[in-house]
Amino acid sequence: MAKKIIFDTDPGIDDAMAILFALAAPELEIVGLTTIFGNAHTDLATQNALRLLAFAGRDDIPVAHGAPQPLQRVFDRPADFVHGANGLGGVYLPDPVLQPDPRPAAQFIVETVMQHPGEITLVPVGPLTNIALALMLEPRIVERVAGVVLMGGAATVNGNVNPAAEANIWNDPHAADRVFTAGWPLVMLGLDVTMQVAMDDAYLASLRSSRFGEFIYDITRFYLDFHRQVHGEYACHTHDPSAIAYLIDPTLYTVEHGPVRVVTEGLAAGQTLMDRRGEWYSPNAWTPYRPAGVCTGVDAARVLELYRARIVDSQTMEN
Repeated sequence: MAKKIIFDTDPGIDDAMAILFALAAPELEIVGLTTIFGNAHTDLATQNALRLLAFAGRDDIPVAHGAPQPLQRVFDRPADFVHGANGLGGVYLPDPVLQPDPRPAAQFIVETVMQHPGEITLVPVGPLTNIALALMLEPRIVERVAGVVLMGGAATVNGNVNPAAEANIWNDPHAADRVFTAGWPLVMLGLDVTMQVAMDDAYLASLRSSRFGEFIYDITRFYLDFHRQVHGEYACHTHDPSAIAYLIDPTLYTVEHGPVRVVTEGLAAGQTLMDRRGEWYSPNAWTPYRPAGVCTGVDAARVLELYRARIVDSQTMEN
């Protein structure tokens, strides 16, 4: 039976790559997209989510508009230098015909989880504001979700906003700390693993035999240029699709376990700190909380094989 997921997203080039990956995977069923700020402002993220579902022929999937701002900070700069002014690398899809679900994202999450106890996995790949708001609205979702699998953070490597923080967590560290300490089963795919999987130009060109792959190739032109300027290689890191890869096949990843706290203020705001020391240390601010699964290793070749198989092979079979 396909795993039911709510995909919380800020499309975003790699979000689009992940959404199409999930839609092409028979192992998964997207029951809704919820939108958030990050790669774009929330208004644009919602429009892009609707555009992507229309492009994929999946207008049956609802899109719920999410929070425009973090819990306690001000968001004023989307990552357009990474994803382009339109969030999709300057590739324009038709304006959506359908409207978003009338419910705010947090309410959509709560109602969907409560109606399907034990069935829904939350998959946030942007700032965790919507997930934190859902927790505040209905704390019982902690016991009702199948789990949380998120893309964000950095446990064993530096961040990408600054040495301490990865962008999703940095954009709303207060929400992130609520999510990491809520007590539900949680797996984090951070920069520890997402930067180990690189899609170079030749690989992306190999996807072009499918409709999804052709679109992915087009939107990643802007993305590759950014990576070349910043990282000195014409290849993009595989961030958001990593959460989907884990859901399809967790054996692709090495996972360590320990409670994670998020620094909410000061120089290291947004840093994800896992207690990797074991239970023999004195009680501390990490002790009361359920250990998270933190991915620290990945079989990059198998992730790339899986992505190509779903994006190319499944689409070819449909055609």
